[in-house]
Amino acid sequence: MHNTPTAKTRQACRRVKTTVHLDFCILQPQDKDENHMDNWTAALLTGVACIVGYLVVRVKRISSLRQAEEKIKRARNRRDESLQRAEQAVLRYKESHPTTDSALILTLSLSELTQQLKDGSLSPEDVLYSYMEKTLAVNKKLNCCTEILLESLDQLKTVGSNKDGLLYGVPVSIKENIAFKDHDCSCGVVINLDQPAEKDSVLVEVLKKQGAIPFVKTNLAQALMSYDCSNPIYGQTVNPHNPQKTPGGSSGGEAALIGGGGSLLGIGTDLGGSIRLPSSFCGICGFKPTAQRLSLQGFRSIYRGQKSVASSPGPMARDVDSLALCMQALLCDHMFSLDPTVPPLTFNMEIYRSSRPLRIGYLENDGYLQPSPSMARGVREVKALLEQAGHTLVPYSPLKISQIVPELLIKGVYADGTATLLQKLKGGLLDPSLKRQVFTHSLPKWFKKILSFLLKPVSPRLSSNMSAICGVRSVSDLWKQHAAVEDYIQETIAHWRSCNIDVLLSPMIGPASRLLHADKVATAVSCTMLYNLLKFPAGVVTVSTVTAEDEEELKHYKGCYQDSLDKSLKEAVTGGEGLPVAVQCVALPWQDELCLRFMKEVEQLVKQSKK
Repeated sequence: MHNTPTAKTRQACRRVKTTVHLDFCILQPQDKDENHMDNWTAALLTGVACIVGYLVVRVKRISSLRQAEEKIKRARNRRDESLQRAEQAVLRYKESHPTTDSALILTLSLSELTQQLKDGSLSPEDVLYSYMEKTLAVNKKLNCCTEILLESLDQLKTVGSNKDGLLYGVPVSIKENIAFKDHDCSCGVVINLDQPAEKDSVLVEVLKKQGAIPFVKTNLAQALMSYDCSNPIYGQTVNPHNPQKTPGGSSGGEAALIGGGGSLLGIGTDLGGSIRLPSSFCGICGFKPTAQRLSLQGFRSIYRGQKSVASSPGPMARDVDSLALCMQALLCDHMFSLDPTVPPLTFNMEIYRSSRPLRIGYLENDGYLQPSPSMARGVREVKALLEQAGHTLVPYSPLKISQIVPELLIKGVYADGTATLLQKLKGGLLDPSLKRQVFTHSLPKWFKKILSFLLKPVSPRLSSNMSAICGVRSVSDLWKQHAAVEDYIQETIAHWRSCNIDVLLSPMIGPASRLLHADKVATAVSCTMLYNLLKFPAGVVTVSTVTAEDEEELKHYKGCYQDSLDKSLKEAVTGGEGLPVAVQCVALPWQDELCLRFMKEVEQLVKQSKK
């Protein structure tokens, strides 16, 4: 029997096919609509999720900013209250002691003041209230103080027990990042507020043991990473010689207060010139000791753990003798006991008072930073005075400076690709003086690498610096970087000895730059941070002021590279007529007394030449 379909069967099959086809045709548009609905729903949900995510981030940001503003408000209230209470205390003291000659007290040098305090012709009360009154007046003009330490008034009751101390009765100002019990060490960063120190730093304890009276904390650059002196908490400090100029940073509050006459001795910190540059800008003396010569316990930093470029605390004062007396007071058994990691080397007064002729290296231009006309003139004039005094001057040039700046200095400080700095600044307000710097730091690493590549044929120096802030790639590379630093230190010492020099005379960046232009003097690292890297002691002495001729010559300034960094430096220091000019004195590690002796020699010769 054959299975041939009948006509009726074929007709039935055609009806089934037609029905299926019709069903498919009816269902297909419906499926398309459903798919379209699913896609639209997914897009809608994605959009809503993005909006919700944005709102969450925005709310968190607003909440963070409000918390930051509240913290700042509390900090400012504490400052204002301390200033008001100090003012009231001064008024009460003046009413009860009308014969106190504050004007005379303020004219005394540190050595004169300590002598009169010891022999009893002056009382610690007269001295402290005289300086507190002057500090309050200076602060109103310069905004250099973050808080009056009212505990200093209570210390007057017990200071007599330390009458044998080298600094008995001397009021001392301290930088804001130095721990003083129950007071903040914010570094100008909001995240560090409302975290009062549990105890005094080692140096504050030693100062008190030596009879000194820490009485005020001073302003600093936000995150200690600027040559300006401004932060969102305490605002902008200005230069005592010209309010349109910065006092420098990061120890700018100290320099401004001392330069303005509100303090005769202060303690700052120096990672890349943070004592020396403000001292130069404000016309005072500042000294960065050999790394680890003074204890850093109780000093707050942003880059704790960074080892390539060493930070040092040091004194700032009106004259070199004051710096030496402060070092002598700090380098004592009490400090060595409190911090056994510090080598127990007391101050060698014999070296400081030595008068033997020196063999002095000198440089005007290191090949990275062409000094401004006033800087170069300062070195030339001091060189001539030293030669006339019987010293031998020989030319000197630092080794491989164009490689060292990006590879060891910048990459050393920013080995983490600036991650620590950005983390500390996260969630807080950013100071205007740091905005350009932080914007560059915040760029993705890959983008910075591309920028570095593109800049190389146009501006090799900018290209190297851009690459350097990307940091190191691995722990292995970090160790190699540390090894390179050690090698460079030994090479420099060998070079120094081959030149047969005792000390070095070099330019110091200046004059003071315009407000919000401190980032434009970034090339200063070659004459400042270099000696932090080397761990050499270095100090600055004011030797002159900017003349009209210097300003005229500055108009023709080109720089070593004739790039945007050179143009920025010229722009920043223009308009400095009448501002202080300083030189820098440097010695080998652990020869701090010799460095100070050299500074003293420069100071005396300049004074004699003016007479």
